[in-house]
Amino acid sequence: MADDDQQWKIPPIVQELAATGRDELPSRYVVCDHGRPTSAVASDDSIPVVDLSRLSSGAADEAAKLRSALQNWGLFLAVGHGIEPALLGEMMAVTTNFFNLPLEEKQKYTNLVGGKKEHQLQGYGGDMILSETQVLDCSDRFYLNVEPESRRLYDLWPTQPPSFRDILHRYAARCRELADGVLREVAKVVGLREEGCLVDMLDEKAVTYVRLNLYPRCPRPEKVLGFRPHSDASMLTVVLNNAAGLQVLRDGEWYDVPVVPDALVVNLGDTVEVVSNGLLKSPVHKVVANSESKRVSVAAFYTADPEREVEPARWW
Repeated sequence: MADDDQQWKIPPIVQELAATGRDELPSRYVVCDHGRPTSAVASDDSIPVVDLSRLSSGAADEAAKLRSALQNWGLFLAVGHGIEPALLGEMMAVTTNFFNLPLEEKQKYTNLVGGKKEHQLQGYGGDMILSETQVLDCSDRFYLNVEPESRRLYDLWPTQPPSFRDILHRYAARCRELADGVLREVAKVVGLREEGCLVDMLDEKAVTYVRLNLYPRCPRPEKVLGFRPHSDASMLTVVLNNAAGLQVLRDGEWYDVPVVPDALVVNLGDTVEVVSNGLLKSPVHKVVANSESKRVSVAAFYTADPEREVEPARWW
């Protein structure tokens, strides 16, 4: 057990709090007035849906949609990505089933180590808490490294549900194909001389990890956030989700990211913004809470070698 005066460093499991049926969440989750969620802006300029199969076949209109999406939103909805709907459904199912396991089973994979005094990135739990006044996100998470395979910590890969490991392995492999293809197309549509320069940054020292997210039903969604506003410290992020809640910031206003059946949300990360010298933007986004139902998502983050120096490309 952690010392009593260090209990504040141990994040509660939000799913357990939600299961009590309480009408209010602890004050640690309440966002200050100016940071509280507001209604998203309605817009006729919707987030583009890009058909990757047509894009890879050279369709000029799809290339134009991708360029518009990257420059105006920093993200898009990918269809025609080649990942079978059955595999998407399986990945969502094992993620949901994991979060539905008894707490004792899930705690076998906790991200708290050293007698619950230290926080590691990989594992099941919540935020790293740095201060007693830190406002917490209303969500539970499970991080796992998936690439390179040599960096997988299989002690943290659940054995329940029984199919979890196999499905995550297959899903990660297919998502990597998608990410490689998107980065090639990104380089192409924005005019890089070397179309492989972005995907080549995902070399053998690059790291890919997935984050499984559970956003339980929240009794007071107007007071909390499922995930605070942030941009991704990655090259590219691919998100599978089953419900609305993701919002993206553009020109000072928040917009809902729609849920399209079998589509994946693809957003640029900070690394691509740097390499593009700011021509492409890593979008700020957040997740709002929901009082009606829970939300489950699977995010795959494609990051360059952590030791690699990143600088603007010289061939724009």
